[in-house]
Amino acid sequence: MPYQLCVLGCGTMGIAVLSGVLDNLSSPNPPSASSLSSESAPSTPMGSLILDANANPASLPDRFIATVNRAESAKKLRRTFSDLGGLGPTVQVRQATENVKSVQESDVILLCCKPQLAAHLLLAPGMSEALEGKLLISILAGTTIRMMRDWVPSSCTVVRGMPNTPSKIREGMTVVSSLDPENPKTPVNREILMALFTPLGKCRFMDEKQETDGIRGGTAF
Repeated sequence: MPYQLCVLGCGTMGIAVLSGVLDNLSSPNPPSASSLSSESAPSTPMGSLILDANANPASLPDRFIATVNRAESAKKLRRTFSDLGGLGPTVQVRQATENVKSVQESDVILLCCKPQLAAHLLLAPGMSEALEGKLLISILAGTTIRMMRDWVPSSCTVVRGMPNTPSKIREGMTVVSSLDPENPKTPVNREILMALFTPLGKCRFMDEKQETDGIRGGTAF
């Protein structure tokens, strides 16, 4: 299911996520769906499920946008992705003035900006309409799902993922907030989350209130 991923505020952890995804897409032997299903047996409660880097390749994005605030940052980010080789140069790097346009064009949004900028970014003119029906994944420390739901339309699915510091070198743990079992999009969203975060190490789903204890190895921020 090809889709476009937009990384808003693409700093160190945003680069880590995108680099992991790009490497998986470029791999001559990407992980198979069967290897994924063998690790996530139906009897395993989602709240304690730990997965390593065997995400379903069909759940990876095939188009990418990354936004940053300053022109100099954009120039540096383009060099970073170009130096990755493979699919790195295909990442569209834009400035924050194009945040709304970038979200409009994308299907899944990864929010990586500084926490104090989240409300300003999500409440920008036109952003609410751009987020309608989309999956918003936040990796912001101290910014809860409840807070973000006040800033986005009700049709936008909000998920919080917290990679710890070792995730930057792909040896970390990402704790992801549990998904709503009543939401018909949950199976697809779960696959997407696993595909994005397992390249950083392991991925665990748990209630948001347990996340802090689950990532005591150190958050990304």
